[in-house]
Amino acid sequence: MSVFLVLGSVISLQFGAAFANQLFGQIGAPGATALRLGIAALMLAVVVRPKFRQETLVLGMTMAGMNGTFYLALDRIPLGVAVTIEFLGPLGLAAVLSRRPRDFVWVGLALAGVVVLGVREYTGAKLDLIGVVLALIAAAFWACYVLAGRKLATAGLGTGGLAGASLIAAALTLPYGLSTAGAALFEPKMLLLGTLVALLASAIPYTLEIRALKTLQASTFGVVLALEPAAAALAGALLLGQHLSVISLCGIALVITAGVGAALRKAPASPGKPARQDADLVLPVPQ
Repeated sequence: MSVFLVLGSVISLQFGAAFANQLFGQIGAPGATALRLGIAALMLAVVVRPKFRQETLVLGMTMAGMNGTFYLALDRIPLGVAVTIEFLGPLGLAAVLSRRPRDFVWVGLALAGVVVLGVREYTGAKLDLIGVVLALIAAAFWACYVLAGRKLATAGLGTGGLAGASLIAAALTLPYGLSTAGAALFEPKMLLLGTLVALLASAIPYTLEIRALKTLQASTFGVVLALEPAAAALAGALLLGQHLSVISLCGIALVITAGVGAALRKAPASPGKPARQDADLVLPVPQ
């Protein structure tokens, strides 16, 4: 049952991104970013009292950078491709934190998948270079988000810290969003669609994950999350008409294989001790 909860989280998150893509033509990527983060922050603030400390500020900044650059990438390249490239961030971080040479094999496999994606995209043309660069920047921010999130969690700030970080991220992205979208950001239709995106991409995924993590092993959690690029490709095909080529699907498959391999990797047992799972290789879902 827990596996299906995480799978539901992954699907919900990527379909939320697909709906956000539909906002771009009316309020632009910056406007969609501000709308989603703002509504999600208000939802959290209603449920729990926000906490503000240095860790909160750092996490909020990484959330703003990660979401902002990712949505800008979505405006230029297909959803499945953007998520696949962004996945390099936490996967690379997992390999660095493990400090084991063989774990870099998974990163190399993922990079090979991204190179394959760079050959051809769903239209048969070359990928937009700016979109690829933006997705890579989002990947770096995702890695920073993982580190900042762990620091906030170990500081004991909990959900209150997450609520505070979300408010900071919303405040950082709102000025740019207003400058590009203006009053259209507050039109009823935009607010309704923004609420749907906030629910699908934030509220529902985290609710499902919290329930699942009570019983699910870290390795299994990471394996299911490695299916994110596939879920993104499915959402892009169904909602946005972004039908990827066979070459692109092969590239995504390579990245998924790398994610599954990293999540299943176990640390060797010390003399007299049983083998344990390496928590550093769990790949969390971004905000």
